[in-house]
Amino acid sequence: MSVHYFEKPGPDNTETTLQAARTRAERLGIRQLVLASNTGKTALTAAEMMPEMERIVGVTEAAGWWDIDTPPDPEIVAQAEEKDVKFVTGTHGLMGAVGWAVQKSFGGLPPVELIARTYYTFSPGTKVAIECMLMAADAGLLYMEEDVIAIAGTGRGADTAMVVRPTFSNKFFDLRIREFLAMPRG
Repeated sequence: MSVHYFEKPGPDNTETTLQAARTRAERLGIRQLVLASNTGKTALTAAEMMPEMERIVGVTEAAGWWDIDTPPDPEIVAQAEEKDVKFVTGTHGLMGAVGWAVQKSFGGLPPVELIARTYYTFSPGTKVAIECMLMAADAGLLYMEEDVIAIAGTGRGADTAMVVRPTFSNKFFDLRIREFLAMPRG
């Protein structure tokens, strides 16, 4: 197995990241995929590339972030849902919820923010992929006894993929990142 390392982060890496995920899923018999997909485009692309995947969950940002980023595109989401993609929109598990409000209002870093910032040292996509996995698990959309491939990116698209043993937010420390499949170097 090889890890795809990208010289630069960003959406230009989406196709290679999804292909790495597909190849590894086939080899390991992984049947589920969770990925960040603000507009729904990355989820739709994944569904088109991996029609054999039993479960694909697209995770959009919480509605309170739409003033910063792009909200889901109803047409793209509908196309992905026709391919059995499930979507979840909820409060971010690691960064952007109540802890974020405390930090912005009073300063300091809540413990969950320290965890998020630690994942950022690998790549922004690492933090987001783990967060998406937690959100999908908490929504009841994952097989919890099976590994999942979690995918996210830096800004738009996908540049980070990993094999993860999923867990719920309230059992966070049971989480296991089993393999990295793709990530940016810088």
